[in-house]
Amino acid sequence: MNLKQLEYFVRVAELGSFSKAAMVLEIAQPALSRQVRLLETDLRITLLNRTGRGVALTEAGQRLFDHAVGILQSVARATEDLESARGEPAGRIVVGLPPSIGRRLILPLVEGFRATLPKARLAVVEGLSTHVSEWIATGRVDLGLVHNPEPNPAIELSRLLDEPLGLVGPAGDAPATLRWAELGAYPLILPERSHAMRKLLETQAAFAEARLKVVMEVSSIPSILDLVAAGYGHAVLTETALAAWRRAGTFSLSRLVEPSVASTLFMAVSAHKPITPLGRRAMALLQDLVKTEMG
Repeated sequence: MNLKQLEYFVRVAELGSFSKAAMVLEIAQPALSRQVRLLETDLRITLLNRTGRGVALTEAGQRLFDHAVGILQSVARATEDLESARGEPAGRIVVGLPPSIGRRLILPLVEGFRATLPKARLAVVEGLSTHVSEWIATGRVDLGLVHNPEPNPAIELSRLLDEPLGLVGPAGDAPATLRWAELGAYPLILPERSHAMRKLLETQAAFAEARLKVVMEVSSIPSILDLVAAGYGHAVLTETALAAWRRAGTFSLSRLVEPSVASTLFMAVSAHKPITPLGRRAMALLQDLVKTEMG
């Protein structure tokens, strides 16, 4: 087993096709197939199921894939760290953002990255906070922003921002504040149960002895707001999440009180991998953007 074989294997698995991977890697498909076969021979196990429509990971292949991604990223980080020691940080860094934050921060993040880190490359991936946390824990993402994460020994967290929650409805007459005990009177469109926001709402509603009336489960904020605007129910969001969408002016927001509860935003990094100079610079840039764009 060598790093080149692992890289070839990972690309084939990600793309689900030897032909597509050969194009991306810029090598001949027979040579690529031969290297993956050699890897399977060395390990004495089948890693990929070949079909007429492409390839799929076997159970063993999935295990090796998870290891290989982390190994390749560790090697890349080591190279970047050594390059950074010679001067300005270089290399590639992957940042994970929840969609509502990505809409606010991606443009200034890219602009700031190019202005302050011209020798480095930035990749941004979007996903729910639970997914971003998993990606950081497994090494697929270097750092990210997450809402209300559950305890995870594989990641380290730094608190950045507390955002009060409010009930979102169509524009019109709406109270400035609403008690949590009254929330059960409103039909709600909420994310599914694995979503960090849903878990926070369920917990707080239980404390307030309010039974949530969930009429729909939708995990996309734009889709939730479309449904709210169409009169299908209400949502519980932060003002920042609401303001991220251009139609924010068409909604009302009633702050939830008694008690006032906030959704907390954290910076997350791996607890098992050292932060490179590039990672520290990217973290500082992201922290500054949260303060200026969302604070």
